[in-house]
Amino acid sequence: MAATLILKPSLSSAFLGQKLSSRGNSKRSEPSRLFSKGTKCATDTAYGGNVPKFSRLNVWDPYKRLGISRDAFEEEVWSSRNFLLNQYANHERSAESIEAAFEKILMKSFINRKKTKINLKTRLKKQVEESPPWVQNLLSFVELPPPVIILRRLFLFGFMACWSVMNSAEAGPAFQVAISFGACVYFLNDKTKSLGRAALIGFGGLVAGWFCGSLLVPMIPSFLLQPTWSLELLTSLFIYVSLFLSCTFLK
Repeated sequence: MAATLILKPSLSSAFLGQKLSSRGNSKRSEPSRLFSKGTKCATDTAYGGNVPKFSRLNVWDPYKRLGISRDAFEEEVWSSRNFLLNQYANHERSAESIEAAFEKILMKSFINRKKTKINLKTRLKKQVEESPPWVQNLLSFVELPPPVIILRRLFLFGFMACWSVMNSAEAGPAFQVAISFGACVYFLNDKTKSLGRAALIGFGGLVAGWFCGSLLVPMIPSFLLQPTWSLELLTSLFIYVSLFLSCTFLK
């Protein structure tokens, strides 16, 4: 028996080599099978997962991207922007696209308003330059003060008018008119630095208000007036308006 094994070593060696090779192949194939059956990489999943994506993300027109018309009011623009941001807040690219369209619309609106103001000023300036000389001379005495000054003086003369109306049953408005005239001269003197010129313009405003009141008050229907409102009181209201215009817009 031993002799036969010694005489035939090729059979056993071939058999052993076959088993070893098969074991080696099985060890090499196991990792590849494990790798092929493993989970997919994170880059294979869709961007954003289940987060909703803005369907008009790449629309060039900002109005169409927000879903509004070109004649939409500012409230509609804000409403559309807030609604879309709430709906697609979890998708970063969608939120950026919505904000970019909103900013473009606001910038366009700002530019249009600026152009309108510039065109209006240019037209007014052109009309003044083309007007007759006497009109240009009259306009040279007129100025537009800051809005704060206009509101302050409007409040003062409006208070005088209300005081005269509330005190109409007791006495006439002579005291209130005198105070208003003095305030008008004071404002004009502060502007022109000339007391004589200020007094002349203030007196002219007083006379112009009295004259307009005397002409227009009789034309007012009686049913629109209170029984305690006298001709003197109604004329004083025109004087307050004239003094306000004189000390505010004349120079």
